[in-house]
Formats: sequence, C-alpha cells, structure tokens
Amino acid sequence: MRIIRDYQFVEPEDRGATVAIGNFDGVHRGHQSVIALARKAAPEAPLGVMTFEPHPREYFAPAAPPFRLMSASAKAHRLEKLGVDTLYQLNFNSALSSLTPEEFARKVIAEGLGLAHVVVGADFCFGKGRKGTAEDLQRFGAEMGFGVTIAPLMEYSEDTVSSTAIRTALSEGRPRDAAAMLGHWHRIEGEVIGGEQRGRELGFPTANQSIDGLHPPAFGVYAVLVDVLDGPHKGSYHGAASVGVRPMFDGAHPNIETFLFEFKGNLYGARLSVGLVDYLRPEMTFDGLEPFIAQMQADCDQAREILAALPGRSQ
Repeated sequence: MRIIRDYQFVEPEDRGATVAIGNFDGVHRGHQSVIALARKAAPEAPLGVMTFEPHPREYFAPAAPPFRLMSASAKAHRLEKLGVDTLYQLNFNSALSSLTPEEFARKVIAEGLGLAHVVVGADFCFGKGRKGTAEDLQRFGAEMGFGVTIAPLMEYSEDTVSSTAIRTALSEGRPRDAAAMLGHWHRIEGEVIGGEQRGRELGFPTANQSIDGLHPPAFGVYAVLVDVLDGPHKGSYHGAASVGVRPMFDGAHPNIETFLFEFKGNLYGARLSVGLVDYLRPEMTFDGLEPFIAQMQADCDQAREILAALPGRSQ
C-alpha cells in the first residue's frame, strides 16, 4: 500500500482513484462499509482512503485527554488488510485547516489529488470550522467533476456504530461489544520497550508497550490474541495482558504488559499487535508476592480456556 502525505505532490499514477474520506479511528464496521462503497463505486479504479495526521481533534486540542483508538501506523496496517491500494494520509496543519469547504473540494480533491470519486459518511463535515456537509460535497463534486457517494450511518443494537460508542465499551471493560462494532478485536499496536523485568523475576516475562496517545481501555487483566509483526518470532500467539499502572509496584504511568503463552525469546524492538478479547478482572493489590503469583496463574488459566474456545483465528 502506498502512503501519500502531501496533496500538492502527487504522481500521475496516484490520480483518478476512488477514495473513502474520514478519520477512520478504529476502522470500525461503519468505516468498513464506507470503504466497501468506494470499492463498489468504481471496481476498476485504484481504491484509496484519505485520513488526516495528526487527527484534527489532536491538532486543535493538544492538551485534551487521549482519545484515539489506534495510532497512525496501526490504522495503516488495518487499512492494508482491507485491500486499500493508496492511503492519502494528509498532513493536517494550519494551511489545510484554513481551507474553506469549497477550497478543500477544489484544491485537495479535484486539483491536488485528482480523485475520480469520493465516498463519505452521512455525518461527514469538512473545511474550516467543519462548515461543509456531505450534501455540500455532492454539490461541489457536480461542479468540479468528481462523483460523491454518501454512506448511511450503521446501527448496532440501539446505538449508532461510532468511535465514541467503542471508546465507551472499552472504558467499561466490554471488549467483545467493542469488537462487534469494530468488526475485529480492538488492538494495541506498538514497539516492545524495556521494562523493570519484574514479570521475568516472577516467572511471567512480559512484553511491554506504551499506550501514550491512545484511549485507555479499562485497567485490568485481559485474555488477548497477539501478533508479532516482525523479527525472528513473527507469528500469532495467545496470551494474557495487564493494562494499567501496576498498583502492586506503585506504578504511575499506564502501559500494557503482555505474557505470551508457550513463548521463549527476546521481543525487544519488535512490533506487537495485541487484541483484547475478554476482560478478566480489574487491577488489584495483594498481601505479598505469593497470592499475587497465584492470581496471575489463575488469570492465565482462565485466558487459555477463553482463547481455546474461540471459533477460529480472529482479525
């Protein structure tokens, strides 16, 4: 998959695509339906997705609490799995954010990227002050020579499938509900970093990853599916992970620590994708290491049973 970050410097072969536009945080089922419509609109044309980095919400409110469901690299990885040919990951800066809706349609879509057709959700807003609507984009497309399809919002139970609803499910320790809306397990992806190696000393060596910049799921222990994305141990594993601040050891900065079952090797520097399957329990403190180790063993036993019962290897 090709990644293009500047709409003003586009090769001729990257023009004429059919593109789904949005932030696609989580790449949930609603987002996937928009991408599927883009594919259907012009099956012979290159399939593209347009997103913005940093996320506009991060750009305008950098001090706000983390809200993202996935990093830019994790999003690109998920979109590539969906068969996207080109990711237009546009730099969101003062110049782009100051474009009026009409200027965005003309300078970015029509002239800059030369898109043939775009697909947006029914709630899509664009341009300075988010003043442009999906209907405005249809009108601009008719004037400027590109087609526009508006995708309806998707429903799940009584709620619209949205990144907000998924965040709520994760905050409440309901990863399966989040997965039902996502169409895949919620995954935390990133490089394995050095830790304090307490897990190794206790017989449960863990691969530690930062969750900085991401919406934190409920702190506690999870049954997880793990993909090692690169390096000599590349492959898929079962495991148990702890998300939080490690209250037994007076931790302060939240991260995710994952114990891979039946695994031996060094994962430092490798990229891991950890899928949250079931929430087992909240973070706890214990009266000494023995009950703590006994609980970790019980957590792993429970996680093994849960993961063994899954119908097949999941996304």
